[in-house]
Amino acid sequence: MNTNITLSLDTRRVRKDGAFPLVFRLGHNARTTAIQTGINLKEKDWNEKDRKIRATYEGAATRLNNMLQKQRAEAMDIILKLHEAGQLQGMTVTELREKITQPRKTTSFYAFADDLIAELKAAGRIGTANSYQDAANALRNHAGGNELSFAQITFSFLTRFETAHIARGNGYNGLSVYLRAIRAIYNKAVKAGLVEKERSPFADYKIRTAPTEKRALDAEDLGRIVAADLPTGGRLFDVRNFFLASYMMYGMNYADMAHLQKADIADGRIHYRRRKTAKLYDIKVTPQLAEILAHYTAQNPDSPYVFPVLKRAGAELQSRDIKWARKRYNKGLKELAALCGITRKLTSYVSRHSFATQAMMQDVPLAAISAMLGHSSLKTTEIYLKSLPTETLDGYNARIVPGGK
Repeated sequence: MNTNITLSLDTRRVRKDGAFPLVFRLGHNARTTAIQTGINLKEKDWNEKDRKIRATYEGAATRLNNMLQKQRAEAMDIILKLHEAGQLQGMTVTELREKITQPRKTTSFYAFADDLIAELKAAGRIGTANSYQDAANALRNHAGGNELSFAQITFSFLTRFETAHIARGNGYNGLSVYLRAIRAIYNKAVKAGLVEKERSPFADYKIRTAPTEKRALDAEDLGRIVAADLPTGGRLFDVRNFFLASYMMYGMNYADMAHLQKADIADGRIHYRRRKTAKLYDIKVTPQLAEILAHYTAQNPDSPYVFPVLKRAGAELQSRDIKWARKRYNKGLKELAALCGITRKLTSYVSRHSFATQAMMQDVPLAAISAMLGHSSLKTTEIYLKSLPTETLDGYNARIVPGGK
């Protein structure tokens, strides 16, 4: 049998970023052709001897190597079956290529999603794993439990999914959470070579969102929270401390606060890496923040963590600890808002939005606010700042009106 298939870096075709396409090189009857994997690598990220992606590659090398090995094994299985049936020798290399690539067009969305979810959980990225799982479950429900291939996820399919979701009385923002996860899974499948980029329905289908209620507090409401007379050590005392600590740490989200370790605080600064984006932070500890941090670091001397949220080891168990504690925290914030006479809904996200809005009100440049929030794009920051407080707009209007001040 004069047929084989191997992985190869196609160095004849260089991209603008210096990367090369990774292809399956199919050899048959002294002819060769390439089967695209959809993966592009720089030479430093490719091990030619072992024909594997090196760990230096940022796109989950282990998963991709396993997937490529599986694809090659499936291709060789097709070749061997054709050989045993006496059909292989009479085929052209192009015909053989079509036989090999055809099954990949029906790759199961669920199977691929399940692999991603398992990998995310192994990496401790439980939040993203749960988001992918929720999206896959929503698609399963919509499809009546039937198998779903990437080829079936079309513009029309997504439109029907949207219509069914809204018809059940759900909102667009909840739908957008599912769709962003579905899009992320689809894009990873494109990168893995399981589906062609040109087939993506997301080139035409636009994910819709609905305007949400303003989340940021104004300076007066923040002042009420600071001035509230709360007994030391009480539940609302802790709730306020968590809220203010988050605000003073660039709007640190609840999960990052839960994972903040005592070892992250040194020489009057906090050094930590945000779990969602892996961005490294270096925050100066102000006197007000230092007082809160000292209170909690002394509370549990045997715990490596600053705040008393994580009780168990292991990513999944800790994710449950955070979920349960955040639920109680949000309940406490509701009580704190009522106590302080704050009519706006108070949740764990409000401190982050309030930090961003107050930074803007103090004329902090957008680029600096974006960096402090850890956003990779200014567009994301603009979402936080898309609506100025009403009283601010009233003040601007007063300046414009003739005779105004």
